Amino acid sequence: MTCQVAYKVLTQAQFDSLRNGSFAGAPVDIVDGYIHLSTAAQLDETLTKHFSGQDGLVIAAIPLAPLGDALKWEASRGGDLFPHFYGRLTMGMVGAYTALGHDSQGRALLPG
Repeated sequence: MTCQVAYKVLTQAQFDSLRNGSFAGAPVDIVDGYIHLSTAAQLDETLTKHFSGQDGLVIAAIPLAPLGDALKWEASRGGDLFPHFYGRLTMGMVGAYTALGHDSQGRALLPG
């Protein structure tokens, strides 16, 4: 894949955990054994499918190159390849972050 940055949607409590040490993942991540990330093109569908109606969300931009072999591109929704991180996130891995906001077309605003 040529994607250089992926995004993790976090609740405020999850983001606070990340800022205060590291983040092993949301409950679904822990069950699946990896941290689910989304590309910019996948982010809006991820938000709709898994975070609809939730307030206080944070979008973290994760540069992918430093993740090395712990990053795997694996088929998920409809066979689309998603970035999955097999590890713990730390703030040092976050390139930028922002509270979830939307543009005039309803798309998520990306941090950075």
